[in-house]
Amino acid sequence: MANITAKDVAALRERTGVGMMDCKKALVEAEGDMEKAVVLLREKGLATQAKKADRIAAEGLVTAIVENGVGAVVEVNSETDFVANTEQFKNFVNMVARTILENNPADVEALKACKASGSELTVEQELQEVFLKIRENIQIRRFVRMEGILVPYVHGEGRIGVMVKLESDIAPDNAELLACGKDCALQIAAMNAPYLNREAVPADVLESEKAIMKAQISEDPKMANKPEQVIAKIIDGKVGKYYSENCLLEQEFVKDGDLTVQKYIDSVAKKLGGSIKLVDYVRYERGEGIAKKADNFADEVANMIK
Repeated sequence: MANITAKDVAALRERTGVGMMDCKKALVEAEGDMEKAVVLLREKGLATQAKKADRIAAEGLVTAIVENGVGAVVEVNSETDFVANTEQFKNFVNMVARTILENNPADVEALKACKASGSELTVEQELQEVFLKIRENIQIRRFVRMEGILVPYVHGEGRIGVMVKLESDIAPDNAELLACGKDCALQIAAMNAPYLNREAVPADVLESEKAIMKAQISEDPKMANKPEQVIAKIIDGKVGKYYSENCLLEQEFVKDGDLTVQKYIDSVAKKLGGSIKLVDYVRYERGEGIAKKADNFADEVANMIK
């Protein structure tokens, strides 16, 4: 049997972040071979992660970065906000974003197979390294990669990430052009418009909204004897309001209620003597759509006792 010293255990712990007892067991099993012990811990880490994979990961970070006209928005989830606030987790998320810029993967699975930016390991292997130290379910949930005149914005220390894409004949590094994009990104983060413009609203969504409007009118006693043409005009007005609330370019501009977003963009373009079009955007909000477990404290304590 190999002579396992406290220094060996400490060295393995330093490399892996795993607890002292687990490190000692791995070294004993590996007969003192440090590299084999690391592999054993990774294998055990993978087994542990498989058990934790069904645990809900709805915290984490969203980031948005741009380098040389290429941008990425990515969401990586963890189980707790405590882990999300660690430097190791933040570094991992930033590495994932840079890998997306460099490799242009088709989807999350392809991303995991990519060589991680600044590393000899794949993104999947880097994820396992982080897991060994953090011991939480970590999921790369989604990402988008864009090219062009891009303006990123991250709100609330990673709660919301936005990327705005502009088309313009103005120099792409013009400070006022980029400030316009930043203002639009702030609007998107705050108001969460589901559509860019009215042309982007799907026909079935619009028909569904009109059906709801008609049903609401039919339930209103004041509308009972109104002529059809009057009701049609009321519905047209309601459709217009729907567009102004749900289409980004028709929304009231948050920094100046006298302007729509489109009119604000036009005013900047006129000032700069060129044209500016907001052609696309992405908004990710951390954990949106993920069902979060809602245990109360008493239940949590009871579950721990069990």
